[in-house]
Amino acid sequence: MSLSHALLGLLSVHPRSGYELTKAFERDLGRYAWQAGHTSIYPELNRMAEAGLVEVAHEGARGARTYDVTPAGREELRTWLLTPPKQAKVRNEQVLRMFLLSALEPADALVVLHRIAEATDQGVTDLRKVREEHADAPMTGAEGFGQLAAEFGLRQYEAVRDWARWAIERLEREQGA
Repeated sequence: MSLSHALLGLLSVHPRSGYELTKAFERDLGRYAWQAGHTSIYPELNRMAEAGLVEVAHEGARGARTYDVTPAGREELRTWLLTPPKQAKVRNEQVLRMFLLSALEPADALVVLHRIAEATDQGVTDLRKVREEHADAPMTGAEGFGQLAAEFGLRQYEAVRDWARWAIERLEREQGA
């Protein structure tokens, strides 16, 4: 994924300033999906404007610019979303840690697994609250933006939490605890 696609997605919902885009990345988008700060957002907006993917819809006080996605930008986003992701080289630190977990003493491995179970259980609690607060929100359009992602994240947390609990039970059984 690229920052430009994230920006196109946000701008397709409604025009925003660079400041508003930065704030979006500071909230759930940055926490759960993709991190970006103003030092990367503003140059990317300039590149995207030069490429005809976004345009300045309004200039305000002190040079503040509100950006909107162009038809070419909408088509780029559509193409990207409809194209299956490339099988890139995987770099997932969490999975690497799980591969190497057996290098620890069982007591230490249990500490790690309990931390994973607790952290993901908290993620389940947090995202369930988000989903309940927006239970009637549609899954499409500006109102539902993020609801599919929240449900995906909730299910992902549940799967990791359940895996950690399974691994704890299995390790404790093998240790005779």
